Amino acid sequence: MNQTLGLMLGMSRCVKTCMIGRDMNPSISPESDHGLAIETSGPGGSVALGIGDRVLDSRAIGADRPHAVELLPAVADLCRCHAVEPAAITTVFVSIGPGSFTGLRIGVTTARMIALAVGARVVAVPTLEAIAQNALDAPDPPKRVAVLVDAKRRRAYGAAFVLQEPGLYTCVAEPVELDPAEFLATQAALEPSCAVLGPGVVPYEEVVSDSGLRALPESLFQPRAEAVYALGRRLAVDETPCGFRTVVPNYIRIPTAEEKWTQRAAEKGS
Repeated sequence: MNQTLGLMLGMSRCVKTCMIGRDMNPSISPESDHGLAIETSGPGGSVALGIGDRVLDSRAIGADRPHAVELLPAVADLCRCHAVEPAAITTVFVSIGPGSFTGLRIGVTTARMIALAVGARVVAVPTLEAIAQNALDAPDPPKRVAVLVDAKRRRAYGAAFVLQEPGLYTCVAEPVELDPAEFLATQAALEPSCAVLGPGVVPYEEVVSDSGLRALPESLFQPRAEAVYALGRRLAVDETPCGFRTVVPNYIRIPTAEEKWTQRAAEKGS
């Protein structure tokens, strides 16, 4: 807790200096740039610290403890271990979903807080796209992959990606909420050699098996902060980094609480 408090106080002290003295929208390329990646789209999570295109280190966030409890201490530990002052962080890469409503909200809020405190830029990284990059670590990276994330209620968030250049899977079917069987059947029809990965493969293992598509090793299923960092660096070359106020989670489906509220309001009005 003391580490967390120290990190937050350190960030607060340098707000005015950083925001006045730094151009808030330069290109992201110098090797001296320190970046921080945040991935909290699922029950667990991770953070990574890097410099330029190189990831220095990462920390896992346990699924048995709330993200809100683990996240800032993990960031503080990374900064301390690598003697990186919070003010040296120039870019925050954050996984924006789809995924866990609570996890995404905490991750994006933390990214925005850090960006505000130290005058950093923010790069929003689509979660399913980050997961797709894990396929690069497969023994024989497939040409096409389908990524599944469990959306509950026998539904999934799915998207398809193609290996269009060495070291990068590019999205060819934007993330949507869908029936996993229908989604995989479509992918199988388009490309029978398509491989499947993502945390949604486990709860829908039978559906994946019935599709005839190959599931990649389970070690490649979870989103990783290292992939968020690497993909964020690539995205920042082609896109303008966001101001911290404009970064929001990509839920796709509205939160359950909002859904229930809307339903009750409609029932009262009928």
